[in-house]
Amino acid sequence: MQYCKRCVMPDTKPGVKLDSEGICQACCAYERRKNVDWKARWIELEKLCDKYRRDDGYYDCIITVSGGKDSYFQVYVIKELMGMNPLLVSAASIFTSTETGRRNFNNMSDAFGCDILSFNLNLDLARKMTRIGFEEKGFGAMPMDLIIYVFPIRVAINYNIPLVIWGENVSYEYGGVQKGETYSAKDQIYNTVATPIDLKYWEKKGISKKDLNSLVYPTKEEIEKAKLDPVYLSYFVPWDGHHNYQIAKKYGFRDITHEWKREGYIEDYDQVDTIGYLINAWLKYPKFGFHRATDVACYWIRSRKITREEGIKFVKEHDHKLDQKMLDDWLAFTGYTNKEFWDIVEKFWNRDIFEKSDGLWKLKDPVWKRESIEPELKTLVST
Repeated sequence: MQYCKRCVMPDTKPGVKLDSEGICQACCAYERRKNVDWKARWIELEKLCDKYRRDDGYYDCIITVSGGKDSYFQVYVIKELMGMNPLLVSAASIFTSTETGRRNFNNMSDAFGCDILSFNLNLDLARKMTRIGFEEKGFGAMPMDLIIYVFPIRVAINYNIPLVIWGENVSYEYGGVQKGETYSAKDQIYNTVATPIDLKYWEKKGISKKDLNSLVYPTKEEIEKAKLDPVYLSYFVPWDGHHNYQIAKKYGFRDITHEWKREGYIEDYDQVDTIGYLINAWLKYPKFGFHRATDVACYWIRSRKITREEGIKFVKEHDHKLDQKMLDDWLAFTGYTNKEFWDIVEKFWNRDIFEKSDGLWKLKDPVWKRESIEPELKTLVST
């Protein structure tokens, strides 16, 4: 298990490879920003919007949203700065929503004056798929990951709205299997965050084609016929979650500070809309040896908000923790007992990077053992 020498991302993350100097591709991509002509890319975005702008009152584009701070930022850029008339498209969570999340979602429509089209997945189907995905692959919310990608594209085809605005290119921005930078999000479904549905696999599990209708991603032929142009906003503007949060607050977005102190998290403004879904992120820990604290620490190190030394302290203190409220909500939806959950997780601990000591799995070679760090960090980055 090797760690990026610039941030704290391990090379166990799917698709991540360190270069000859020990630097991950996400850090390399961030450094390449200084050579990007952002004014020219902004002009590209203006031309793109002008291409699809309509004068008949119909929607100019679709913006994929969850109600989070990045959703606010996307709507801010496209509606407020570009003057477009977007339809906001969202997939509702199969898990319990936070009060903060519900408020942020409703306020987004009110603050920007936008219609929202939301899809609610069949909960019985979602539960079956979640259990199968968890038991066989260690995934915590497989149907949610799929519907988030599938539904907006289906809406774009059915409503004849070619321009679809996504947020960031997660593979390029954070490291993943898709290495190149591109404005086009046509191949986003193949970034391994979600994998296109395998009908034969699910049919063997007793789930029929008609049940899976909402989760089948359109074919390339369907997308081409509809002349869809899905794009990443992160290609046109330098993406920064903390900056997006600052913009979102001006339009009424609220963090989760007053509702819930989440264990394992070092910020209070990201992924605040739902509870049990966050188990999906924690399941990276037994499989790959990192969790959300690593992700966020890497973002902050790259943007110079914290030092790498501070990032290592955050990872040591928080990355292994699993919030009980998250687990309780996930268990309530899936129907597992606490013991059943841990019995299944047991088989996913990566024996190459973990070892068992006194009944607990611990990283064999954590990043903090390789570095000389000061006593535990007591404060987080200001929000």
